[in-house]
Amino acid sequence: MNLKNLFLGAMVFTAGATFSVHAQHSESKIVHTWKPLGNPIVTHKYTADAAALVHKDTLYIYTGEDFEGGQRGYNILNWCVFATTDMKTFWEYETPLKASDFKWGEQNAAWASQVIERNGKFYWYTSSQTTGIGVAVSDRPEGPFKDAIGKPLFTNEDSFGKTHSWRTIDPTVFIDNDGQAWIYWGNGACWVAKLNEDMISYDKDYGIKMVDIQGEMEFPFTEAPWIQKNGDKYLLSFAVGFPERIAYAMGDKPEGPYTYKGIINEIAGNSNTNHQAIIDFKGETYFIYHNGGIQTDGGSFSRSVCIDKLEYNADGTIKPVIMTTKGVVTEE
Repeated sequence: MNLKNLFLGAMVFTAGATFSVHAQHSESKIVHTWKPLGNPIVTHKYTADAAALVHKDTLYIYTGEDFEGGQRGYNILNWCVFATTDMKTFWEYETPLKASDFKWGEQNAAWASQVIERNGKFYWYTSSQTTGIGVAVSDRPEGPFKDAIGKPLFTNEDSFGKTHSWRTIDPTVFIDNDGQAWIYWGNGACWVAKLNEDMISYDKDYGIKMVDIQGEMEFPFTEAPWIQKNGDKYLLSFAVGFPERIAYAMGDKPEGPYTYKGIINEIAGNSNTNHQAIIDFKGETYFIYHNGGIQTDGGSFSRSVCIDKLEYNADGTIKPVIMTTKGVVTEE
């Protein structure tokens, strides 16, 4: 029995929803439409390393696709894009970007990534295991995307202070209120740079800096930075330890220093890794992450994206996120 048939009972498919989605988003092919009943939010394939973008009235979720269930190592050939307007009905577009679209990159290492919009273009910052951070571009959030510069934007030579070969991974990008775009990345440490207006080069005068995260941490910084702003504070979340939990720190400036604040969520199911996106959408804040929760072939290399709500305390700190099976599904 294939995975789609195995989880047919866990989904609700409606031809009317598919027609409605096609009517509103007709430029790219939609390959799958469904109504999740809980977490994991995607069960017809294995997905990991979620990033999120809100464009107009739609939430887009970008992931890597773990090749199959029961894997014993990372094998991620391409990225995926999913979308929803109501957190009830979701749809998937055809494959927007493959690891092989970066000729200079590793061909089965479509690692963590993020998409951001600027000046009517959508820029997808990607990573592979050892070859660095790439950037692809499209006229539409759902793609297709193509390599924008034909080479990595950052390589291991840019990630100073560490020597392991997989340190230049996991990019996160945001544009501040003054229009300055910032990019962060890293495994074993977090590095930061300013992107130029073209979004495919960086400010050489500012250079590359290592982010200073101050305070006593229960576990060391591992990877998966995600940057956001809440009020006048910058929030940098990231994976710590291994197996990974998600922690965060707060700062007054985008480049830091940041002050460590604690753990947001604990080890995710039976997955050694965890990777988060935090996004505001239609009056709610969502914490998007992965676990190994698809039964029976899920695991550390066959992962699944989940969504739970995130809430802030009155002082802007983040309340711990409790991972749930129900997730964000609301009753009809």
